[in-house]
Amino acid sequence: MLRRFLMKINLWFFLCFISLVALCSGLGGAQIPPGSKYLVYVGTYTGHDGRGIYAYQFDAATGQLTFLDLAAKSENPSFLTVAPGHRFIYAVNEVDQYQGQAGGAVSAFAVDQATGKLSLLNQVSAHDPGPAFISMDRTGKYALVANYPLGSVAVFPVLKDGRLGEASDFVRHKGSSVDRDRQAGPHGHAIELSPDNRFAIAADLGLDQLIVYPFDAGKGKLGTPRAVKIHPGSGPRHFAFSPNGKFIYLISEMGNTITAFSYSATRAKLTERQTISTLPRGFSGENTTAEIAVHPSGHFLYGSNRGDDSIVVFAVDQGTGRLTFVERVSTQGKTPRNFALDPSGRWLLAANQDSNSITTFRVNQKTGRLTPSGVAVSVAEPACVVFVPVE
Repeated sequence: MLRRFLMKINLWFFLCFISLVALCSGLGGAQIPPGSKYLVYVGTYTGHDGRGIYAYQFDAATGQLTFLDLAAKSENPSFLTVAPGHRFIYAVNEVDQYQGQAGGAVSAFAVDQATGKLSLLNQVSAHDPGPAFISMDRTGKYALVANYPLGSVAVFPVLKDGRLGEASDFVRHKGSSVDRDRQAGPHGHAIELSPDNRFAIAADLGLDQLIVYPFDAGKGKLGTPRAVKIHPGSGPRHFAFSPNGKFIYLISEMGNTITAFSYSATRAKLTERQTISTLPRGFSGENTTAEIAVHPSGHFLYGSNRGDDSIVVFAVDQGTGRLTFVERVSTQGKTPRNFALDPSGRWLLAANQDSNSITTFRVNQKTGRLTPSGVAVSVAEPACVVFVPVE
């Protein structure tokens, strides 16, 4: 009797163990600790129903996205960036006039972690109309902006209280490329710092170039640039570094492609390794790409298609940086202008600009595949999604 009883107990423990392993495998790895909370801020266009930047609470344990409030009224805060330390958020105001002069604006906000509210600290001129992108240097001492219509980039010092100072540098690009309608002049679409903070790299859609600037982090100055030419008519838009800093991935808006480069940190040398389409074979509709992101693990890469209205998923070869197609998933909305992976890499939030929605997907940690979570929220013309950990 006793022996039979012990056998039953052992069998019960074994089955429990197997169930636990299966659960963890289904999640694609270890479980997320309860209470993994984030604030999510959504930048929008405000020409119709949008009023500014909206705040949500995000639970990384469940994927639940809960609306909090309008965090800050602001005109066309189309792209956002979070400062190191998560105390401040900076936004470009994608407008053509600022204080009666031609030019857009850049806004600085303080984050209230208790309520999600943003307090405007100050606003400065972007020095050209239509700022479309903003990022921080690795120290949080400078914000860098790309202005689209006239093709320029600018650097703004961040003061101790989080406010922005006047631009410490401003450069307007020159030239054109092959598409007479869209590339008659330069169009700055992104600028970001290299992982070691030594180089600022700008993507110019109008020139079909990545422009590499040495960056003086002491003075906030851009040095003499070097151009990396992209295939004519591609229209470089955004790019992302791999977590190990060895590769750069560029998504090109007009060519509907992603180009993989190896990256040498010593001289910021980019060497093209591969260019791959974001679209299904035989696709005949109109499409432009938008956002790109590398998974925190470095094993997967994601890009968005506007027209096909999808997120394309690739696996990343860790040795060569080359991409292999995994899948293409509908964003369940129209025009995914932006998307973001949460810091755990377990969720992807897609901002569908023309269907006024944000949809949430689970990310399989082993394959990179996306599964709709069933969570979706309504927000007018979402253009950018950023995460702020609740501390």
